[in-house]
Amino acid sequence: MKTQDLNAQMIEWRHALHQIPELELDVSKTAAYVADLLEGFGLEVHRNVGETGVVGILTRGNGPGCIGLRAELDALPITEATGFDYASTHAGKMHACGHDGHMTMLLGAAKYLSEHGQFNGRVAFVFQPDEEFGTGAATMIRDGLFDTLPMDEVYAIHNLPGMPSGHFATRTGPITASESLFEIEITGQGGHAALPHMGVDVITVGSQIVNALQTIVSRKLDPAQNGVVSVTEFVTDGRRNVLPGKATLSGDARALTPATNAATRAAMEQIVQGIATAHGVTATVQYDTIFEPTINASAPVRAVENAARNVTKHVDGDCPAKLFSEDFAHMANAVPAAFILMGNGTEAHHARPLHSDDYDFNDAGLVPGSSFWVELVEQQLPIQSNH
Repeated sequence: MKTQDLNAQMIEWRHALHQIPELELDVSKTAAYVADLLEGFGLEVHRNVGETGVVGILTRGNGPGCIGLRAELDALPITEATGFDYASTHAGKMHACGHDGHMTMLLGAAKYLSEHGQFNGRVAFVFQPDEEFGTGAATMIRDGLFDTLPMDEVYAIHNLPGMPSGHFATRTGPITASESLFEIEITGQGGHAALPHMGVDVITVGSQIVNALQTIVSRKLDPAQNGVVSVTEFVTDGRRNVLPGKATLSGDARALTPATNAATRAAMEQIVQGIATAHGVTATVQYDTIFEPTINASAPVRAVENAARNVTKHVDGDCPAKLFSEDFAHMANAVPAAFILMGNGTEAHHARPLHSDDYDFNDAGLVPGSSFWVELVEQQLPIQSNH
């Protein structure tokens, strides 16, 4: 693989980044670390794109084409429990999703391409803040990411625990889901626990709503259209021997298409209002879509398959869609794109769930991941082409 000689250096970078996790848009130390390395490789570096994002530009020849490669700068508000000698030094913050590895793969590709790259055109190495809470990509786009540097295509990799290390998977169409947060407020008449007939117990009403919401996926959606509706919180103002008069249900809904998301919202509002009316209480539904589904375009997906086969025989070009969400969706809405999954390993310590306090990116993926980026750039920006 082309970046094999950079393996030791990439492990050093990854472990250094793992020790300085930062959250949301407040990623100044991480951004500076990345930007300084890119400048050291000789790239044209733009700092503070979308507040704290970094974009490195590498140009070869005079080709008009430009390909964008994205990694994430941010971590999660989790206290690390790995016990590694390179564990987080920032209390209550941790790279529990592998963004340290994603950054490192992109840095390795940037260094290799700056020294040995055989391509004609421009590569934009995009390091975005706040992927986890879903504001980073939109913030960079609003700050002119694609206006100042028009890109023909944009790509992103995410590691996947439980898939063999270095294996690649993608698909045309929806690959990750939308995420919508909902809050249902119920107002009835509280009272004495011994006299329930004198009021309307919102726990009973809320429980019926919780159960009925499960019929959205099983009975309201086309079985071919995946969705998830999860109630994650049920809070009331009741006390010992006091029946509550107010209840709040909160939760999370996922969908692979905007149409499925809209159908989920409509069904939820219908169910809530119907049950509330039946019991003589009032209820409101707040439904906010935080992440849109990530939709892969067909041509970039084919490009991914071709490039990945120069790295490994294990390439799945029609993998099942995933119901987690990804901020890359905003970039995929703006530019033809492909989101790619790369195996983090099947061994117990590498198959820990994303966002767990003992998760760790598998360093064995650094060379395959960075080599894939190199193959993709040289394939999509060929020297013999006027692309």
